[in-house]
Amino acid sequence: MKQYKVGVVGATGMVGQRFITLLENHPWFKLTALAASARSAGKTYEEAVGSRWAMTTPMPESVKKMVVLDAAKVEEVASQVDFIFCAVNMPKAEIKALEEAYAKAECPVVSNNSANRFTPDVPMIIPELNPDHADIIKAQRERLGTKRGFISVKSNCSLQSYVPALFPLSEFGVKDVLVCTYQAISGAGKTFETWPEMIDNVIPYIGGEEEKSEKEPLRIWGHIDEEKGEIVPATSPIITCQCIRVPVLNGHTAAVFVKFKKNPTKEQLIEKLESYKGVPQELGLPSAPKQFIRYMEEDNRPQVTLDVDYENGMGISVGRIREDSVYDWKFVGLSHNTVRGAAGGAVLCAELLKAQGYITKK
Repeated sequence: MKQYKVGVVGATGMVGQRFITLLENHPWFKLTALAASARSAGKTYEEAVGSRWAMTTPMPESVKKMVVLDAAKVEEVASQVDFIFCAVNMPKAEIKALEEAYAKAECPVVSNNSANRFTPDVPMIIPELNPDHADIIKAQRERLGTKRGFISVKSNCSLQSYVPALFPLSEFGVKDVLVCTYQAISGAGKTFETWPEMIDNVIPYIGGEEEKSEKEPLRIWGHIDEEKGEIVPATSPIITCQCIRVPVLNGHTAAVFVKFKKNPTKEQLIEKLESYKGVPQELGLPSAPKQFIRYMEEDNRPQVTLDVDYENGMGISVGRIREDSVYDWKFVGLSHNTVRGAAGGAVLCAELLKAQGYITKK
């Protein structure tokens, strides 16, 4: 199979770096363009990143000498690729305009940014949960006047630690959900070297995160309104969330409390989680975890240090399902926030969109 040419826009940041490591030996996608702000443009990638390489693996040799393009020069970047991943750090309105400019240049955009997550005809996809939302792309292309170009987004990283576990349990009637997330510092694009005040510290606030964590799941649970050409969010379950920054480099943990309409047993809950498969598993997509969700019986699991890299960081670990005195059941979830929660989730989205025929070669 001839590889698809892909660009990373926002290539110098933490998520951009993660994209580069994940695309290094990708069987379908070949990295042919790197773009960032005008500050980095014209430099080699190695020069542009300098001492800010934050991954634990070394910078791939294949990108070191690539010259960084100016992300604002849309036509120049778009001409070199079949589609782009977008992970820029800019004000929301500017991101929205930039992503739309790429789409209108007939360059599909798979975005890690939040700017277009509530644009009514932009699908926000967790590939195992709502792959059918890609059907809205037809309506989006009509609005944009494009043939190939469109925008697809992935959800916020904090969702990945609990929404994938709630989805298989939907048949028991998920009614009310209380979630507390304990989020890694790489979610803020930081390391302990660049954020020393996080060492031995907990910060009980992450700007905008609680609103995203309460509203975005309902959009994933939503349905397409063909007539209006938009995704209509679900009205339930009702989710309330508290998001806390903790001194962990990678890995978002969630403590989740759930009320059900029906009363499942612990065994039924575990069986639903462990047997759950989505389209990526059925299609055997390159980045798809073989087992999406695993249940861990030990009282002290999942743990970040032991479990964050489960299924190459693309799987979800769940543990400590037990009855609750206020809600019905409670459990703990764990996901890798820059792999499944960011770049890896977007790569899997792109694989899905390619398999569905939305991302095509020029």
